Amino acid sequence: MKRPKIVVLGAGYGGLMTVTRLQKQLSSNEADIVLVNKNDYHYETTWLHEASAGTLHHDKVRYDVSSVIDSGKVQFVQATALKVDHNAKKVILEDGELDYDYLVVALGAAPETFGIQGLDKYAFSIVNVDAARQIREHIEYQFATYKVEEDKKPERLTIVVGGAGFTGIEFLGELGNRIPELCKEYDIDQELVRVICVEAAPSALPGFDPELVKYAMAHLEKKGVEFMIGTAIKEATPEGIKVAKGEDEIEEIKAATVVWAAGVRGNPIIEASEFENMRGRVKVDANLRAPGLSDVFIIGDCSLVINEEINRPYPPTAQIAMQQGELVAKNIANLVKGNTHLETFVFDNKGTVCSLGHDDAIGVVFGKKVTGTTASFMKKMVDNRALLMVGGVGLTLKKGKFKFF
Repeated sequence: MKRPKIVVLGAGYGGLMTVTRLQKQLSSNEADIVLVNKNDYHYETTWLHEASAGTLHHDKVRYDVSSVIDSGKVQFVQATALKVDHNAKKVILEDGELDYDYLVVALGAAPETFGIQGLDKYAFSIVNVDAARQIREHIEYQFATYKVEEDKKPERLTIVVGGAGFTGIEFLGELGNRIPELCKEYDIDQELVRVICVEAAPSALPGFDPELVKYAMAHLEKKGVEFMIGTAIKEATPEGIKVAKGEDEIEEIKAATVVWAAGVRGNPIIEASEFENMRGRVKVDANLRAPGLSDVFIIGDCSLVINEEINRPYPPTAQIAMQQGELVAKNIANLVKGNTHLETFVFDNKGTVCSLGHDDAIGVVFGKKVTGTTASFMKKMVDNRALLMVGGVGLTLKKGKFKFF
């Protein structure tokens, strides 16, 4: 009999969890497993804000895919997936195609600019390792250039962060640690540096506990961050941004560095493949399958799962992606073995921790609010646990975070 072919698109949290669990649950005689990813490495998306600020080297946030997959059971294909033809059961790649019996779409997110003019041209986004390197090098260049140019332009030392959600706040926390180092390195008075966070919502960290939000904002303000809450960016320009002040007034903020961290949407492959979607995310069924397709599972940033308690989608996080990957692997393994019973997905929320730099954080863990060094310790434990679940003790010792205070 022909072995069924399982194709997994994406080596992010969900994709790697799916593959590493499948290779344990199926023998090479039972199925062909193919992992497709644009790069030959996985990067920890939740660490990119550190690499972007320059507080963590970009090589620290990634590891080779080959170090965690069993090459005897899994074929790795380095390629960019463009489209899924679910009628022909094929994945169209940039250079070729792959047929499948079971497909797992576990590709990451793309920035959501909400149609704001100029953001795609004049703002950076914390989306991958290369982008993180570019942001870090750009900021360092501004500090180096400010010191040597004759007409010292204050905008060179002005950094605007669009968005006060998780990514924005965590990036601001790292900047709070990095900027004093840059000022010392380039002999610049720290009073000359401006870091401005612009958030359209009426609060930073929307949906987070108000007491913890207050703590986070106070901590970052002590580090020099200026918050413009309830303020919408209307346009990004080569000189900075324009924001709405009231109904008719527009204010221009000159800044050499604008980082957009105010939202993501699902991977473009979702819309290209004509899945029913909302902002590139597919509302999957209880088994994490695409509507009407018994052989296509969608997880991670491309999936939309409703939290029945509040009737709103769960935010796309590493935690939920990894739990989805575990379930999908189990269900596909059952199908391959002839067991048609599929388990349903129930998100087990173990808590959420938001970093405010290497030595501080806020969070809710097992229902309890935590702040300061305790929360920071928990954040590092969460990061290390993700490494342990995918790559075991060896990967955790190599890439893990063990500087706690």
